[in-house]
Amino acid sequence: MADLPGAAVKRLLTKHGGDLRTSSSAVGLAVAAAENYIARLAQAASECAAKDRRKTIMDADIQRAKEQLG
Repeated sequence: MADLPGAAVKRLLTKHGGDLRTSSSAVGLAVAAAENYIARLAQAASECAAKDRRKTIMDADIQRAKEQLG
């Protein structure tokens, strides 16, 4: 089961996709892709925090993780 709400992802796809309609299967794929990216972002940010010997992910960790992931 997806953690991100499909309705929110569908709104973003519609908003940034030129107001085109989006099929439910396309929304499902977008949800999966977004969750995959967030999982990789969280892992990279966690590694950044651990390198700095912290147990809390901070803004700078997210920024560095974004740069690493591209």
